[in-house]
Amino acid sequence: MRIVTYNVNGLRPRVSQFGSLPGLLDSLDADIICFQETKLSRQDLRADLVRAEGYESFFSCTRTSDKGRSAGYSGVATFCRVKSAISSNEVALPIGAEEGFTGLLKASQGCGSRKDNSSLIAQGLEGFSRDELLKVDSEGRCIITDHGHFVLFNIYGPRAGSDDSERIQFKLTFFKILERRWDCLLRQGRRIVVVGDLNIAPASIDRCDAGPDFEKNEFRKWFRSLLVQSGGSFLDVFRTKFPDRREAYTCWSTSTGAEEFNYGSRIDHILTAGSCLHEEHNQGHDFVTCHVKDCDILVQFRRWKPGNTPRWKGGRSIKLEGSDHAPVYMTLTGIPEVLQHNTPSLSTRYHPQVSGYQQTLVSMLMKRESSNPTEINGGPTSSPDESITDPNITQDSSISRLEESYECSSSKDSHMTMRSLGSTANLLPCSESKKRARDSRGSQLTLKSFFQKASSESGTLDNNCVVDKHNQKDISNSLPNVYCDNAAENGNHNSESASAQEVGLLDACNSSDKEKRADALQEWQRIQQFMQNSVPLCKGHKEPCVSRLVKKPGPNLGRRFYVCARAEGPASNPEANCGYFKWAASKPKGKN
Repeated sequence: MRIVTYNVNGLRPRVSQFGSLPGLLDSLDADIICFQETKLSRQDLRADLVRAEGYESFFSCTRTSDKGRSAGYSGVATFCRVKSAISSNEVALPIGAEEGFTGLLKASQGCGSRKDNSSLIAQGLEGFSRDELLKVDSEGRCIITDHGHFVLFNIYGPRAGSDDSERIQFKLTFFKILERRWDCLLRQGRRIVVVGDLNIAPASIDRCDAGPDFEKNEFRKWFRSLLVQSGGSFLDVFRTKFPDRREAYTCWSTSTGAEEFNYGSRIDHILTAGSCLHEEHNQGHDFVTCHVKDCDILVQFRRWKPGNTPRWKGGRSIKLEGSDHAPVYMTLTGIPEVLQHNTPSLSTRYHPQVSGYQQTLVSMLMKRESSNPTEINGGPTSSPDESITDPNITQDSSISRLEESYECSSSKDSHMTMRSLGSTANLLPCSESKKRARDSRGSQLTLKSFFQKASSESGTLDNNCVVDKHNQKDISNSLPNVYCDNAAENGNHNSESASAQEVGLLDACNSSDKEKRADALQEWQRIQQFMQNSVPLCKGHKEPCVSRLVKKPGPNLGRRFYVCARAEGPASNPEANCGYFKWAASKPKGKN
């Protein structure tokens, strides 16, 4: 059995990167895949993002409304590869699953020994207030799955800046409550596997820029207190296998290009606690010794690949695809099957947005009856969905009104003639109609209108003033077609019937436009040259710096500064960032 943990930094972009959700899951080739930072709200849990053939999935999404941490923030998901999902004896398919770890969120068959699935607070957490427990579970940071032989915690630990006292306190409370839950399970004789991005580098060997005060950090102290070496119950599986491996990082800063020189930190972990599964075990036996075959970092998933162009040689403009984290895996051996069991109700296969509506385009178009129709003026009201879901609708008034905004006219008498083009002012009605049509595309009234094909014949402007933007030509090129069509209406096929005055007007407009474009290009080139001359050279490499803005709240918010353009790396590497820094002359916004 193989378990993978991966901070995807957004599930949507990773699915897009691998072409589909099955493509992403198959690339990791694991029985249990734990994602962090999915950045999905509960409304986003649709089949193409949460369901894949051969997998059962369990999601937790943000439920808080706090500023900056609302829908689409954080989020974790656990995918389990199974052959038979409905009823199976496979270990990968959990016998129970739980969202959050405090017991206050809706859950399926609880993990541990909670007798009553409806109990409000998980055993061992009675000393915490309800508000504290709800707060730590409201950010979608934990999914627990019970696999019989062990309980798996998929965790996305909070991040807290050194000067953000509120988040520091939240992070301390988060891990304190989590540790209580673990202790309670261990006292019940359960084995625990913890995977995820904990946002903690436990020791100086796990951080590229560890300073003299690194080991004094409270969160590192907490992490080390868990470990067996410090009297705790957990083993860091990677460090057990590779106690002295250096530069074994799993996360890199994207803003500084730190991946180029592998200048990062190891904050994605796999921890285990509990005895081995052998009925008779001698002293010294533990879960890792007896059941962990191997563990490592999947460096092939890094954004930076050998052969990529360095930043200072033009690579800065190249978009690197992938997450800012690398996955970590663990392979287990000697894990027997469990008793026959069903899929826990927390599985997304039972989520109404996945299992209920809109499985296919046909079902999306089917008319749905309102569950509680109300009556206005003695007649039943229609469902809000009817205007877009009834396949029997042929042409309602809303479609007609929408088409009217796209067309100038469809009758013979309203064809655009040269007499109607006598002045540039006569073009305005069509321009306004075009603008109204463009605005209406952002708020389609019906699904049918979205698929409606705009009526435009041979690129002419006779029936429709709205020209497809991909086929839009200079009006001077389209004008002869108008002459031809209108001349044909009058029995005259001579396209030269346009007056010299009208052609001259268009030529003058085109000439004026060209001059304006030339002036704009010249001004832009002048600005670029000025900006290039004002950019300082870094002291280490004598190369142009890059400018950045201070985004952190404080007296320098919005102020611009210059730094070395090269990727961040160790100070001993002359090819890495030289550390040059210079404030720009401009002051931050709002400052005198």
